[in-house]
Amino acid sequence: MLVRGTRAYARGNGYIRNLPSFVSPWSPASMPSLPICRIRAVHFSLLVATVSAMLLGVWSGNVPAADRPNVILLMGDDHGWDETGYNGHPHLKTPILDQMAATGLRLDRFYAAHPTCSPTRGSVITGRHPNRYGTFTPNYSIRPEEIGIASLLKQANYHTAHFGKWHLGPVKASSPTNPGAFGFDEWLSHDNFFELNPWLSRNGGPPEQFQGESSELLVDQAIKYLQTVPSDEPFFLVIWYGSPHEPYSGLPEDLALYDDLPSQYADQTTRLTSNETGMPVRRPLGEVLRERYAEITAMDRSIGTLRQWLTANELRDNTLLWYCGDNGTSGDGIVTSPLRGQKSDLYDGGIRVPGLIEWPAKISQPTASQVPSVTTDILPTLCELADVAVPQRPLDGVSLVPLLNGNMKQRNQPICFWSFDHRRDSQQDPYLPEEAQQGTTPLVKLMRGTATRNFVNFHHPKIDPQDFGGKRVIMDDRYKLVVSADGSKQLYEMQTDPNETENVLANQPDIAQRLADQLQTWQQSVLESLTGQDY
Repeated sequence: MLVRGTRAYARGNGYIRNLPSFVSPWSPASMPSLPICRIRAVHFSLLVATVSAMLLGVWSGNVPAADRPNVILLMGDDHGWDETGYNGHPHLKTPILDQMAATGLRLDRFYAAHPTCSPTRGSVITGRHPNRYGTFTPNYSIRPEEIGIASLLKQANYHTAHFGKWHLGPVKASSPTNPGAFGFDEWLSHDNFFELNPWLSRNGGPPEQFQGESSELLVDQAIKYLQTVPSDEPFFLVIWYGSPHEPYSGLPEDLALYDDLPSQYADQTTRLTSNETGMPVRRPLGEVLRERYAEITAMDRSIGTLRQWLTANELRDNTLLWYCGDNGTSGDGIVTSPLRGQKSDLYDGGIRVPGLIEWPAKISQPTASQVPSVTTDILPTLCELADVAVPQRPLDGVSLVPLLNGNMKQRNQPICFWSFDHRRDSQQDPYLPEEAQQGTTPLVKLMRGTATRNFVNFHHPKIDPQDFGGKRVIMDDRYKLVVSADGSKQLYEMQTDPNETENVLANQPDIAQRLADQLQTWQQSVLESLTGQDY
């Protein structure tokens, strides 16, 4: 068998029963509840394997191998919609992303499922809103019973690997929420933050330090992995960068591109994490932006390296390359954004991110789409392309295959966002033992005194009326309804007012009520999932 590199390895073919392809969140399926006990991590892994075998769909084999694309998902950390050259940024240099936008499918209204990191990453893995499984904010882990996209694609004989930031639980081998537990054959990953000279764990082993710029290192390691994959078998790679999340650092040649920034913002300072202590510190804004933009430029360059390698190895035509951010631009980078809000907000500045898809074999003409799409759409899209049934449980994404084919003019279900008030959940029993939630990669940062390499998740045994609170949003092709924590509402016409400047609620009460009713129904479905009814 031909391989792309120097070695090949065998793969087993599992068989599991087929299930219906889609369960709508608007009509949640009635699923038996499985009791969850506080047991050792290894027992959790066995439970997950058993449940997954019951619920995963089977590859039907109806799509010829030649029509099933290789897939690489790329994600920047804290990289908002505005921070690209092609979206008009006044300073940033992103020639590779600009080229992808000019030649592929540009998703101009692409959204992260949540305005912060861990929840969005879980939405990519599951196709579900993170509140369904208790990943409410950063450093809340995913639940082991969730079914991941890598596990699904393995049913179609995809080789699977994860590189970079995981942030859904510890990456150590004993963790029931590491990348391997969610279907990745191999992983070279970090619990949370990293930049220059990163510490990474290979397949859950003790972290080892790599020398160099982290974005370029991840791509180099991903290419080494691809060289081991048989040439006639598909692969699924996830590369989640540590950039451009603070604390910042950059290579001299990248920093030099932005030497004029310190003087432009000389009279402003911003709060971020110190590279030396891991504690908060105030620094001149211009210096911070210079370092942030240097990281984005290095990340952009690494994507170019990956594209070049795919081209040289005749893989680029049938490789679907999908880039996005995990949430909107952070506060220290928001200075040039035209969008309202920033990271942690449910206005577009907090959730709208770059969305780019390249697949030369199928996307031969450059296209820009205004159809709203979101990170929960990734799983159902890839399942359809690989001819794999999605899990029989409520999903919040839809397949974008019609959009790839040029046949999708509007979205067939709204997108919902929800900053759930999780404070009361911390009084419940832990979902996983404390030891299973402790990370191993070196400490970079503390948040409110807690190490950012450690995780939590809590049981939510029943639905309480207070659970429906918190800020939430529902958005269709045209309108976006924002419901504040106090119940007050705002309605925006997103096609004519993308910066959310004019509240049209008084002029469109019927539309607002329709969206509010749909939002309530969706919240009910999410809370039922949170109590474990889907497992």
